Amino acid sequence: MPLLPATEDSIGRAAEALATGGLVAFPTETVYGLGADAREANAVAKIFAAKDRPQFNPLIVHVPDLATAESLAAFGAEARALAAAFWPGPLTIVAPRRPACGIADLVTAGLGTIALRVPGHPIARALLEKARLPIAAPSANRSGRISPTEAGHVAAELGDIPDVILDGGSCERGLESTVVSVVGDTPTLLRLGAVPRSEIEAVLGHPIAMVKDDAPIASPGQLERHYAPQTPVRLNATNVEPDEALLAFGPDIPAGAVSTLNLSAKGDPAEAATRLFAALRTLDESGARAIAVMPIPDEGLGEAINDRLRRAAKAR
Repeated sequence: MPLLPATEDSIGRAAEALATGGLVAFPTETVYGLGADAREANAVAKIFAAKDRPQFNPLIVHVPDLATAESLAAFGAEARALAAAFWPGPLTIVAPRRPACGIADLVTAGLGTIALRVPGHPIARALLEKARLPIAAPSANRSGRISPTEAGHVAAELGDIPDVILDGGSCERGLESTVVSVVGDTPTLLRLGAVPRSEIEAVLGHPIAMVKDDAPIASPGQLERHYAPQTPVRLNATNVEPDEALLAFGPDIPAGAVSTLNLSAKGDPAEAATRLFAALRTLDESGARAIAVMPIPDEGLGEAINDRLRRAAKAR
């Protein structure tokens, strides 16, 4: 498993690995992805095996531009408006799949829809340009575990499974992409993420509903337990119980924790989002009996942060 600084040569090596059916871990602005050629079922199967991911859970396909996306899926006016506003960037659009798009059925879990994103990270974009193929890529971690925001997280969790790990430093956003379905008459929010709901609604010009919890899986991030450390998580903590670590937010922190990490001392949700997964990993390794999480306002990016924490805290 070569963990390589992302240079022109290493990006070329990664593109070659993708073209020959291999797996490549690479940075995006959200989290690190584990990528394979989305057209090749055998390559995509390696992603599911590496992550121990259920095959009913579809993957996001990363493409270089809107034109490529529209060759794979049918986009209407609202899909194009969202793409114009947020691509390249951390928004995934789920749209009706074109019958002859060439994407492996395993990528879409056999559904008639496909999840597409044009990433904004320069390394991800360089890899797409060099490889000249659509890249299916979920987060580069074991299914249900904490998403990786540094190359070292990938190496620690997946070892030598990826043929190449491109090290692009820490991810800027730290939360996965927001996922919006444009299937049917009204767009639906399938996953909260790095683009706040309010920004999507501003582009659409109307409110957007969140998918129901019991709806069929149409997107990554809909599993009830996800993003989870091994250590139990206790939410909305205003105190610290014996042998707990503390994930803090804001200037006023209760004392007595085994270990404390503050997502944002100034109470900034954007800063908290960037630090969330790395902080959970660190506290998970602290030896604490549990991780107490202070309340985070449930608005803007705080809505997506609380979604991740709620899923992380679900009982095993």
